[in-house]
Amino acid sequence: MGSSHNSSNFLKKLLPYTLYALFPITLIHIYLNPISFSPTPSTNHITISSSSQEILIKNSVCDYTNGEWVPNKLPPLYNGSSCGTIKQGQNCMLFGRPDSDYLHWKWKPKQCNLQRFDPKTFLNLLKNKHLAYVGDSIARNQLESLLCMMGTSSKSNLYYTDGEEKKFRKWHFPSHNINVSIYWSPFLVKGYEKNAKKNYNTLYLDVIDESWGSDLMYIDILVLSVGHWFLHPAMYYYKNSVLGCHYIENCTEIGFYDVYSKALKTIFQEIIIQRKGSHGNSINVYLTTFSPAHFEGDWDKFGACSKTQPFKGSEKLLEGMDEEMRRIGVEEVKKAKLKGEEFGNSSVRVEVVDITKLALLRPDGHPGPYMNPFPFANGIGELVQNDCVHWCLPGPIDTWNEILLDLLIKRWEVEEYKGGIL
Repeated sequence: MGSSHNSSNFLKKLLPYTLYALFPITLIHIYLNPISFSPTPSTNHITISSSSQEILIKNSVCDYTNGEWVPNKLPPLYNGSSCGTIKQGQNCMLFGRPDSDYLHWKWKPKQCNLQRFDPKTFLNLLKNKHLAYVGDSIARNQLESLLCMMGTSSKSNLYYTDGEEKKFRKWHFPSHNINVSIYWSPFLVKGYEKNAKKNYNTLYLDVIDESWGSDLMYIDILVLSVGHWFLHPAMYYYKNSVLGCHYIENCTEIGFYDVYSKALKTIFQEIIIQRKGSHGNSINVYLTTFSPAHFEGDWDKFGACSKTQPFKGSEKLLEGMDEEMRRIGVEEVKKAKLKGEEFGNSSVRVEVVDITKLALLRPDGHPGPYMNPFPFANGIGELVQNDCVHWCLPGPIDTWNEILLDLLIKRWEVEEYKGGIL
């Protein structure tokens, strides 16, 4: 993924766009005791667990982007030894990272309260459901964070694995009959990755990737997370014709912003069409916005991402490519909601897990040189591999799943108030 950042000079020329603002709606307050609802056609009972034993319904949308990282005395829910699903290159403490301050921050939105992840609540909300993460290695990073936090309350069984680097995996939580899956699909749409014959990717922007699309009818909660693979050289097809290219000689350059937009549009439309009329079988779709990288030099040189503290809000502004990729994601979610209303499809609910700004402020959260075990055991070499894209586990990416849980709780509260189904 580091090769994608060779195009930084081109990207810096792109103008930032205005952040899309979210509008609050009416506040409703209800105290939650153990409540029964039907997450599937059969009747189940659920208890929402929280430290205060009550959750205040906030139907207003929380602006998760507007906040700051504040010190947190509580330790992470898990560590590199207690969770067995962490990819080795993201198990920073186990690989010898000497500092631990990056573990002790929490994201505090200015206009709402983001609770610490409660695995019992999450498990109860997902009882009898299938949760799927679909996307690139950042999606896998987020999934492994979630599995580690869920695993502090309930054990899972890995019952399916396939593909290089275990790109397709499925787990089952027998205590709540929950299935959790990861699907490798770095473009979401149909695509072929570069190989020995072609040093560029090939994307079909109007066709869903069937590696996960074929299972769409069996997914209850879908988390989409892509972005970085769109920066790579690629040829794009749309409606059986070449649309253009990105960084390929003798091919019309069209960049990747509009391509990313088209891919999301195709996916949301396909979900809405496939799930139209799914009586009692709704799907909640969450798009994780673009995750910024923090390279401050060549990826194979010492110090490429060596910061040990978060940025303050005034130190780092959301701009350029990071801002535009986020804007596209937020805008396509907005359009998908309107499209669902046009289709009269109440079975598809689309939301955004807006993490770009809060992730931008965490240059300290990447593995850096600790993508490899004890990289300086023999001193600092001329070449030092750095991962300034993915996130240490535990680390800032755990917050993304706290936001996901917060959105799920809000959705459950709305549906319970309306007498519907999550």
